[in-house]
This record gives sequence, C-alpha cells and structure tokens, in this order.
Amino acid sequence: MSTPARDLSQAIRETLLTGDPRAKVKATRLLVREWRAGRLAHGFSAEMPERPCWPESLQLLPPSQMPKRRTGGSEAKRIALWHALAHIEFVAIDLALDLVGRFGGAMDREFAADFLAVAADEAMHFALLNRKLASMGAAYGDLPAHDGLWQAASDTRSDVAARLAVVPMVLEARGLDVTPATLERVRSQGDENGARILERILDDEIRHVAMGSKHFSRICVARREIPKKAWKRFVKQHFRGSLKPPFNDSARESAGLPREYYAALA
Repeated sequence: MSTPARDLSQAIRETLLTGDPRAKVKATRLLVREWRAGRLAHGFSAEMPERPCWPESLQLLPPSQMPKRRTGGSEAKRIALWHALAHIEFVAIDLALDLVGRFGGAMDREFAADFLAVAADEAMHFALLNRKLASMGAAYGDLPAHDGLWQAASDTRSDVAARLAVVPMVLEARGLDVTPATLERVRSQGDENGARILERILDDEIRHVAMGSKHFSRICVARREIPKKAWKRFVKQHFRGSLKPPFNDSARESAGLPREYYAALA
C-alpha cells in the first residue's frame, strides 16, 4: 500500500486557514472522511497557525464590549441569539482541529479519532445554525462576535492537559448548563425547529465533554497526578472567567465531570 501524500497536520492546517464558513465546513468534513479512509498519514509535520482564519466580514470584540441581546425588537433578539450560537460552533470547529494538529503527535490515534469526530460534529452544528440564520434573513458575520473562545486556546497552546481542562471541561461544559434553559425558551416561542437543533447540540456536547474528561484523566495518570487536583490547578491558572451556577449536574456527571470537580471553584 502506498504512503498517503499528505499527513493529518497538513490537512488540518489548510482547514484552519480556510476563512469562508461554508468552505471550512466542507473542508472539515472532507478531512475527517479522508482520515477515516486512511488517505491521510498519521503524521504531524506542519505547525499550527497562531490563530485560524475567519470570515473577513466578522467583527471581533472583547467579551466586555459585546452589545447586549436585551436591546432591539424580538426578531433582532432572536437573530442575535442564533448568531451567537453559530459563532460558538464555528470557533469550536477550529478548537477541535487545533487540538489534534497541535498535540496529536504526542498522543495516540484514539485522541486524533475522538477530536476529529468532535470537529465533524461542530461543523454539522454550525451548518444547522447558519441555515437557521438564513431562514430569518440573516447570515453568520452580520453581527459582532467575541474572541474569548480562541483566547482560551491561545492561553493553553503549550500544554494539552491545560487545553483539555479549559476548553472541553469548562467552556463546553458551560454549554451543558445554559442550553436547557435556552431550549425551553425557544420551544415556548413555538420554534420547534430551533428546539430540535438545540437538543441535537446538547446531546453531542455531552459526548464532547466526556472525551475531554477521558483524555485529561489519562494524561494525569501518565503524569502521576490526581485528575481532580490537576484540573482545579489548570482552571485557576488559565481560565479568565469564573464558574457560575446553576450547573447541569446530571449532564456533567454523564460527561465524566462530577460535582466534586467544580463545586469548590463556583
């Protein structure tokens, strides 16, 4: 069997540097299919970019300067909600890809397989949300978005354990807390299509947090550290915000993140 011409890191780098949203979704799906079919070598020759490319039209603001969604009419508020969710899922594509491309060389093949599956999920989530925006006459990039998610990636670029502690186990876990209330609000407005999208995202995010927790625990065991103590240390060092209740304890427990991890930091 001939050796594939490209390795995984090269394909990931190309996808990270794709700024057009539709093209990034397409490139992510193709990358994952190529990897699963054995047409990408399990190699890590390419360096990851300092930050990915995003749409040129997207205005990035610090989180503290983001306009409040409480202002404007009801339709404007709905568009702002779905745009914010679309931005989270768009950045999540890059977070998953960067995790594999940046740290995969020191990890096993299961690590790459797990987080490439996450990237494919996030691409699907973004496509659903972008379609939702289109149904309201809007598009991703129409509104400002904050840069806090990628800042977390930048802050943890030197340690895979720190990245896992902050991105899946804090940022994605926060989605487990807030999505149920958003889902119920959307359903109460008669938007069953939107509710189904959020249900799908919530189910997938539980698996994503679980993958982060699994690999974080394995790394801690290899380093002879206690996962719970290591996680708290990384969060204190690298997470700029605070852990705010209420928590979706049952979803977090299902994802391998029991209350004993985060209760003391709330």
